[in-house]
Formats: sequence, structure tokens, C-alpha cells
Amino acid sequence: MSTGIRVLPGDWDVEKDTLSDRRMVSMRRQILSGEERLRDIVRSLEREGKSYTVDHIVQRFHAKDKEFSFFDFMRKEIRFLTKNGKFSTAHNYRSALNSLSSFWGKDELPFSALTARLVEEYGVWLSGRGISRNTLSFYMRVLRAVYNKAVREGLIKQAYPFRNVYTGVDRTRKRAVAESTVSRLSGLKIPSSSLAMVRDLFIFSYCTRGMAFVDIVRLRKRDIQGGTIHYVRSKTKQPLAVRLEDITKKIIERYSSNTKDASAYLFPILTAENPETSYRQYQTALRRYNRQLARLSAMLDDGTRLSSYTARHSWATVARDHDIPLYVISAGMGHTSEKTTRIYLSTLENTVIDDANRKIVERLKTSVSTQETAITSQR
Repeated sequence: MSTGIRVLPGDWDVEKDTLSDRRMVSMRRQILSGEERLRDIVRSLEREGKSYTVDHIVQRFHAKDKEFSFFDFMRKEIRFLTKNGKFSTAHNYRSALNSLSSFWGKDELPFSALTARLVEEYGVWLSGRGISRNTLSFYMRVLRAVYNKAVREGLIKQAYPFRNVYTGVDRTRKRAVAESTVSRLSGLKIPSSSLAMVRDLFIFSYCTRGMAFVDIVRLRKRDIQGGTIHYVRSKTKQPLAVRLEDITKKIIERYSSNTKDASAYLFPILTAENPETSYRQYQTALRRYNRQLARLSAMLDDGTRLSSYTARHSWATVARDHDIPLYVISAGMGHTSEKTTRIYLSTLENTVIDDANRKIVERLKTSVSTQETAITSQR
């Protein structure tokens, strides 16, 4: 019986004249997994109550080696999701697959090797790499969903390998910033045009009830009708309508000349019409947006940490601080998971939400105007 383990030149630690620690751990994990499979086979043969030999054990061991692997099944699911335009979910599956594959250290992972013990070791490995609890839980939930689908399709019997690992969601650190910070950012003098656009997109998000970056970049010129933006929220597929205010109108006018006449997009960020290419462009734009927001955070010089989520969280926090009812805030942001939101969404008029948004935008305009007056008087 071969373990299938190979030692390559890169696995050798020349200074210590032995295998590298990482490869040693990986090999030990694979050997322990093989031993566990052998024990399972022996227990199964014992339960059958028939006589058996070493040859029977070896035969079953090699038969399991030929089974459809968990990684193969994940790759099949990723292809299916991509083909059906579920690019975000496919991206999440690919991230989880790459993570588990790095831990396992081999090309394939038999379903029989995906035991509760292995999953627990994977969780410890993730924690040792400084992965947050929410990211760890995210990977586990994705992998569990794929595993459960394989069970439903009859490929394997349910063994509950994820029963002992964390799959909840911890509260994250506060992402919102104060109203005064948004005001300072709005009035900030920025020499770089690309950085100025990032700031404007952040303000646009804040002034459109925390519109998500993915929805901003996908806005099309036809989405503006009668002074109102009509769009479908990407995350929940819920249709929303946001009345344009003076600040958001000016931002749109500022960049409308930068979009080609033939382009259907409102902002000069995406260019592709093909869904898969468009999604890749969005991912690239999101990474660049967050990098540029980090630069803006440094310019504020007050410890603020801006991200693509900050404008959305900030709008909700400011709205709450101004005694806007929770159901209005939830409806304005397009939430559908809260019971209160579901109760009011069917009857709440959009003008109520727009009036709430106008209060927030007017306060920002007044604050920026006050800053500009103060700067002028100092001169």
C-alpha cells in the first residue's frame, strides 16, 4: 500500500537538513487520515460479521481512493454556478476550495477523508494563520453547503463532519463614521482626480441611503427616471427607488462626461456587457476602491478607517441618531431579513424614505457650506 506522498526538492529545509515544518505537518495529516480510513474499513468489516483478510482491507482502501472527490464535486459546482451567472457565489466557492486545498496539501480530497476530525484540524489551521472567526465560519458554511448537496444527490451518506466547528457570525467592529467625518471628507481638497472620484463615490453612496458599491458601479443611465434612481439591489434582488438630491446630481454630472456616449453605465467604471467579464471588472474595481479609501483615511488623519461598507453603515447610524424610525431605515437600505421591515415594506410610501434621506443630505450640505465659509474668512 502506497501513501501517495511525494517529497519534492522544495519540501526540504536545507539549513535544518530535514523536511520543512509545513510539509512535515501536511504529511502527518495525510498519514493520520489514512489510518483513520483503515480503522473505519475494519470496523465496517467487523459489523458485517464475515471473515476477512488483509487483502479485503487493502481492496476496500484502494476502492475508496477511486471515488469521486470532494474537490472534484466543488469544481463541478463552481462550473455550474458560473454557467448560470451566479458569479459571486462561484467566487465564494472558489475561495473556500483554495483554502481547504492549501490545508490538505494534495490535489484531491476523497469524501471519506472529510471527517469531523479533519474539519476540526482545518479550523485550528485557519485560526493559526490569523483568520478571523467570521472568515473561518464563512469557509465552513460554504464547505458544509457543498457537502450537504452531495448528500442530497446521493453521492455520500451524511456523516456530519461540520458538527464540531464554528459556523455562526460574530459581531464585527463598528464600521460607521461620525457625521462630522463624512462632512470633512466631502470638503477635502484632493489633488488626484482618481482619488477625488473615489471620494465622490463614497459620498454618493452615503447620500443614496448607503447604496452598495456593487449597485453603484452597475447603475445605468436608463435607471434615472424623473429625478429618481430606480435599481434592483444585487444582494436581495429587491427593487428600490432613491430620489436624487443636489449633491448626488452634481456627482453624476461631474462624471457623465467621462462615460462614452455608447456606454450604458452611469459611472466610468465598468465597460463590459458580458456578465462574467463585468463581474471580473467589478472585483478589480472593488479592490482598487478599498485601496484608495485607505489612502483617503490617511488624509483625514484622525484614525478613521474607510471601506466600501462604511458609507452604508454610516448612513444607518446617522439616521438612527436623528430619531428616524428603524423600519424606515431598514426599508431605505433594502433590508428584507428583519421582520419589522417585511411588515412595513408593503405599505411604506417611498416619499417617507426619501424625506428621511433629504434630512441627512441637507445636514451634510449645511456642514460643508459652513466649512467653506470659515476657510474663506480666514483668508
